[in-house]
Amino acid sequence: MTTTDTAPPGVEDREPDEPREQGSSGDPKGWQFNSPLVLTMLLLAGVVLQDPLRGALSAPVMQSWMTVFVAVMVQALPFLVLGVLLSAVIAVFVPPSFFARALPRKPALAVPVAGMAGAVLPGCECASVPVAGALVRRGVTPAAALAFLLSAPAINPIVLTATAVAFPGEPRMVLARFVASLLVACAMGWLWQRLGRTDWLRPPDRPSSEGLGKGAAFWGSVRHDVMHAGGFLVVGAMVAATLKAVVPADWLGHAAGNPVVSVLVLAVLAVLLSICSEADAFVAGSLTQFSLTARLAFLVVGPMIDLKLFAMQTATFGRGFALRFAPATFTLAVLVSSLVGAVLL
Repeated sequence: MTTTDTAPPGVEDREPDEPREQGSSGDPKGWQFNSPLVLTMLLLAGVVLQDPLRGALSAPVMQSWMTVFVAVMVQALPFLVLGVLLSAVIAVFVPPSFFARALPRKPALAVPVAGMAGAVLPGCECASVPVAGALVRRGVTPAAALAFLLSAPAINPIVLTATAVAFPGEPRMVLARFVASLLVACAMGWLWQRLGRTDWLRPPDRPSSEGLGKGAAFWGSVRHDVMHAGGFLVVGAMVAATLKAVVPADWLGHAAGNPVVSVLVLAVLAVLLSICSEADAFVAGSLTQFSLTARLAFLVVGPMIDLKLFAMQTATFGRGFALRFAPATFTLAVLVSSLVGAVLL
């Protein structure tokens, strides 16, 4: 009598020596571009091209560009690092159920309470989106979760302290940013409570850190926020330096000379730059051609809606939500910052 062993499913369909395709679960073949490889290639290119680079960097316009770039980075990095560390602590060690218990049951009252909670809970906008998703998942009314999403990165202590450092001698700027951002956050929460529909808001997925230890989740959050926020800070500093050193002064003068155009220009610039809220005040502070009201619009719009936030909101709450929420937030932020700037600045 003979016996036949049954092969596991899928084994008989593959030859014993069949090579794995690139991208399968085994060791992939071919070139793999990662951060160390890219850094090594950039360093080698710098060594090979050091003479042309030395000549280009010695030009006066490049000297001016590098001065502004380095100044913005040096001022902003300490606040960015501190904000990332504190937001990781909150995301990992403070349970979302705490917020659900602390908020009033009535949505109309929960919205301003959630908005004010952002004033005592440091965190950048990269962290506020997943935290808001966790609040909705734990039963918090969406209107209150959205108010927290908008206020937390805009009025927390680190952001307000950075604003005070970036605008020395202008305490009104700190107050104006706090008031305008809180008004927009509460107004958007109440607007969603009044006009929002449940089918526009897709239930957020579970967080990717679920199942990890506290330490692993903490450092994973830190690495994620540093890579994302730090990269956008570098881009923002480069653009600010370019505006100061390369763009003709009369161009910026024409845009800055018109109160309406200047506000719209900096509001759109905030969306495009996507700078972390812990660092955006230093970029705004360097744009001295523009009025304080225009720079206030930059500071109010940026933490609430930019390119990376739109992508994160789409991934967390769905495209239908983001396509409605983002334009309404942008419009309201521009209007409120203009009104607050006219009164306080």
